[in-house]
Amino acid sequence: MSAVLPTELPVDPATKRQLRRGERRAENSAAIRTKKRLTSRGATIAALVIAVLWTIPTFGLFVSSFRPAREVRTTGWWTVFENWGWTLDNYSEALAAGNSQLDLAGAFINSLAITLPATLIPLMIASLAAYAFAWIDFRGKDFLFIGVFALQIVPIQMALVPLLLFFSQGEIFGYPVVESLAAGGYSQVWIAHTMFALPLAIYLLHNFVSEIPSEVIEAARVDGAGHGQIFFRIVLPLTMPAIASIAIFQFLWVWNDLLVALIFADGTVAPMTKLLAELSGSRGQDWHLLTAGAFLSILVPLIVFFALQRFFVRGLLAGSTKG
Repeated sequence: MSAVLPTELPVDPATKRQLRRGERRAENSAAIRTKKRLTSRGATIAALVIAVLWTIPTFGLFVSSFRPAREVRTTGWWTVFENWGWTLDNYSEALAAGNSQLDLAGAFINSLAITLPATLIPLMIASLAAYAFAWIDFRGKDFLFIGVFALQIVPIQMALVPLLLFFSQGEIFGYPVVESLAAGGYSQVWIAHTMFALPLAIYLLHNFVSEIPSEVIEAARVDGAGHGQIFFRIVLPLTMPAIASIAIFQFLWVWNDLLVALIFADGTVAPMTKLLAELSGSRGQDWHLLTAGAFLSILVPLIVFFALQRFFVRGLLAGSTKG
């Protein structure tokens, strides 16, 4: 007579329901404990005060963007009900403002063309590198990871001049590279942002990927899955909250960047931040246009943040209920 394994024993439906209730209670209790650890009355009050103090100037900027230029220059935004006047001229002038090569509407398209690839490219490379550092054994892995980690402390300003020489000469160590880099265009900005984003992105994603239970990876290997199947079918779905969190940070960083844009994005490929810096005029006489230009520039980041907000929160809390 063969022995009956415990997994083959019949389970009563009522017992199954009790087990499910027990699992739900455990999950709820873990979530409650995490919420208590992360929140308190004092922290909530402080967060509300900071939010109000941060929002008041932003609200004033928003109100000023709809006021006539004369009212903006002579009265404060809080007198809007005493000095009544609303107009969309600031937005229409801001969109049409710019230089002989580009206006703000065209710069908006350039910002999208720069930001989307400069967010996706480093995320793809960083996720693959994080998997390699976490689950692939190769010679010198630890020293290479330490080198990647150490690159986070290198100031961006130190790399700007070497990169500029590299892009302008079209060669490195005497060997020619892609000619389009020397000719200018979006490729320079994509490469620069990718290089600056990779160290931190690899480090953060490595922490998430390495927390995946080794039993899951080993089971996939026993079933004959290769590194590609393990990465795309197991690692990538499990780390999607972390990837979404890093994507939000990278998107906001590139969209609001001015330093890299001033050096590598010139002429017809300039983003919004570069034109906004020139929008107020040579003597600051048109600063009222900045109120409208600022809100035009934050439309896309707001949409991205609210669209990925649930992934962002899940990425921040990933691992907080472990154990």
